[in-house]
Amino acid sequence: MRTSVYRFFTTDPADVSGLARAIAEGMINPQSIVAIIGKTEGNGGINDFTRALAMMAVSQVLATHLDCSPELVEERVVLSFSGGSEGVAAPHILVFAVSGRAAEQAYPIKRLALASAHTRPFSAQEVGRMAMVRETARAVTWLMHTLQVEPADVHLVQIKGAIPALDSTTTENVRGEHLRCDMAWSRGASALGVALALGEVTESELSDDAINRDWSLYSSRASVSAKPLLQRSEMVLFANSCWWDGDLVIAHGVMRDIIDVPAIHAVLNQLGLQPVNGQLATADAEKVLAVFAKSDADPRGHIRGRRHTMWTDADISDMRYSRCVVSALLAGVTGETGVYVSTRAEHQGPQGGGPVAVIGYAS
Repeated sequence: MRTSVYRFFTTDPADVSGLARAIAEGMINPQSIVAIIGKTEGNGGINDFTRALAMMAVSQVLATHLDCSPELVEERVVLSFSGGSEGVAAPHILVFAVSGRAAEQAYPIKRLALASAHTRPFSAQEVGRMAMVRETARAVTWLMHTLQVEPADVHLVQIKGAIPALDSTTTENVRGEHLRCDMAWSRGASALGVALALGEVTESELSDDAINRDWSLYSSRASVSAKPLLQRSEMVLFANSCWWDGDLVIAHGVMRDIIDVPAIHAVLNQLGLQPVNGQLATADAEKVLAVFAKSDADPRGHIRGRRHTMWTDADISDMRYSRCVVSALLAGVTGETGVYVSTRAEHQGPQGGGPVAVIGYAS
């Protein structure tokens, strides 16, 4: 099996001309597409229409080739778009395709492997609780089994967390507890599900009360967004596998805060890339195909002992601040502005920090 990654920079949220042209020219077989992940130039908030616009445009292109309606494309392909391309970040989409046959014997060198899955449907009462943690962990474990990889081989689990519609007018579940059916709780429980599956936390450490409260518990490889009215969570797992060939690899690390440049260097070093005077040379920058990160304005109000105002500035959202900072650092170090930075990192890296993953050509 082989993973291919295609990157297309966009002129607006509905610009799918690069994808359409690549399919028409035979560069991409639409039947092989597993996932499309992108950054749009919206505000990244609940009212960000650019994500829906991008998904609609992509679905219309793929529907023709997948012989289904646009509404059913998401049953075949994971579509995940993140709004907010502040500062130097360039809006773009990443197309992930898989081709070839299963290897009969292991290769001597591990290469990029990926697979997608869904959880079972959730009820509103399960979101943000251990039921969601355990079911997410089950799906991640199944993906590792499918790819024949160990937890150490996994470098990124991209999730769109479920937020099912409320099934009654009440805001409490049958036990009288307040519902957690919103973005923050979906993200937090999903991230801890990844951590549980990868052995980053133990089940004995977890409970309903620990979710979105005990920030010492986190995954270094989860990247989670959440979507209202999504009944089941969708995920794509990225790993390096000795059962896959090709010329791509993935590496990851964790920024302890949003100015942790050495953490970015360490990830690039894993790929055999060495920044010179702080930035990759042009030839090395061209080996970088995809850059992912989670960011948060530290809710404690300080970074390395210095006060920040990202939470108290009424003019600009804290999300836009932190995306801008992390995007600038990643672009400055890699020499590549096509970076995917998503905010709100509950249990995704240490509080105030976040995971980083880079896909590139093997050195």
